[in-house]
Amino acid sequence: MSSDQRFFDFLKARIGLDVTSVGPAIIERAVRQRSTASNALTADEYWLTLQGSPDEQQALIEAVIVPETWFFRYPESFATLARLAAKRLAEINNMRALRLLSLPCSTGEEPYSIAMALLDAGLKPHQFKVDGMDVSPLSVEKARRALYGKNSFRGQEIAFRERHFIAEGDVYRLGERVLEQVRLQVGNLLDPALLASEPPYDFVFCRNLLIYFDQPTQQQVFEVLKRLTHVDGVLFIGPAEGSLLGRFGMRSIGIPQSFAFSRHTAPEPEPMPAPTYVPPPLPVRQPLRNVTPPVRHRPFATPTPPAAIAKASGAAALLANIAALANEGKSADARAACDEYLRNHEPVAQVFYWLGLLSDVAGSALQAQGFYRKALYLDPQHLDALMHLAALLQSQGDTAGARRLQDRAARSERADSERKR
Repeated sequence: MSSDQRFFDFLKARIGLDVTSVGPAIIERAVRQRSTASNALTADEYWLTLQGSPDEQQALIEAVIVPETWFFRYPESFATLARLAAKRLAEINNMRALRLLSLPCSTGEEPYSIAMALLDAGLKPHQFKVDGMDVSPLSVEKARRALYGKNSFRGQEIAFRERHFIAEGDVYRLGERVLEQVRLQVGNLLDPALLASEPPYDFVFCRNLLIYFDQPTQQQVFEVLKRLTHVDGVLFIGPAEGSLLGRFGMRSIGIPQSFAFSRHTAPEPEPMPAPTYVPPPLPVRQPLRNVTPPVRHRPFATPTPPAAIAKASGAAALLANIAALANEGKSADARAACDEYLRNHEPVAQVFYWLGLLSDVAGSALQAQGFYRKALYLDPQHLDALMHLAALLQSQGDTAGARRLQDRAARSERADSERKR
C-alpha cells in the first residue's frame, strides 16, 4: 500500500492530524493494517470500502490513534491542580462546583486522575465535577469500564491504587467514589460548536494534542479551547506545547513541571540575550546515545511488547545508518532512512530529532519545529531537540518560548550530570 494523499486528507479532515507531525510511514502502516483486515487488495479498493463504511472510517482512526497513557502522568500537574482548585473555591466562595475537562481523555486515566487528586486533596464530591471527552468511541467505552492493567500504574508513587481501586486478579477496578465524579462522552475538538451549551470550565487538560496539528488547525483548536476555558481558568498542556500557547497569547503560571497556562495578562519577560548555542550548518553529530530504541509513549503506533523491541537489532542498525548518512551530509538518503525506520519500527525520539535537524538544515523551519516537538513528546528531556528548538524559536523572535526550552535543557543537563556522579 503506497503513499496515498487521499488517506492523509481523510485523517486531516476528520481528526486534524497533520501527516508531517508523525511522518507518512505511521499512517501508511495503519492503512495497511485496515486494508488487510477488510480484505482489500489495492489502495483503490480499500478507499471505496472506507468511503462506504462509517464503521471502517472509525476503525482507521482507531488504528492511527492508539492511546498510551497512565495514571498521574506528569505528577506535578495534578499537585498544582489540587492547590489551584482549593484557591479557586475560596475565590468563588464555594457558590458552585468546580468544572474540569479532560480532552482527549483517551481510556480514562487522566480524568480519573483529576478526580482522585482532588478527593485526596480534601475536596468533597459536591465541590467538583469532571468531564472527559475523546474522539474515539472505543477509548471512551474502555474508560467507562474502568478496568485497568498494571501498565496504567507507573512510577514509584502508586499508593493511590490502594485507596481507589479494587484488585480483581491481574487487573484493578476503579471505585465508585471516583467514577461518580466523572462524566465521559465522545466529541471532536475540531467541532467549533463543541460543548457550546455548557458553561466554561475552571480547569482544562488538553495535553500532547496540538503538536499533531498544522498551524491553521492549531489556531482552530485553540479558539475552541479558549472558549471552553473560563476567563480566570487554567489550561494544562503537554511539555512540548508551551511555545505554541505562548504564540496564542497564553502565559505560564510559573510553576515548574506543571505545564499550566493562564489567559491572565502577565508582564513580558525582559529581552533575552542571543543564545550561546547555535545549530551547526550541517548535521554532524556525536554518536547516538541511545541506539537501541527505548520504550516510549506511542500515541500513533500499534503497541509492541518490550521484549519484541529489545530483539529488533535491525532497528539499532538503521538508527546508526541514519546518523552516518546525516554526518556525511547525505540529507536525502538520511531522510529516506528515517522514513524506512518509521515504516518498520516503533517511533522513537531520535528519529524525529534527525528529521527535525534535516529539515532545519534545509531551511524548512516550520517542518523542523513539528519534528522537534514530536521528539520532545516521546522524550521530554531530549537535550539536542530542546536546544535546537530553542534556537529556532529565538531566531523567530519567540524569546519567551526559547527561554522555557533552554531552562528545561539546563535542568535536564544538571540531572544527567548528577546521575553520572
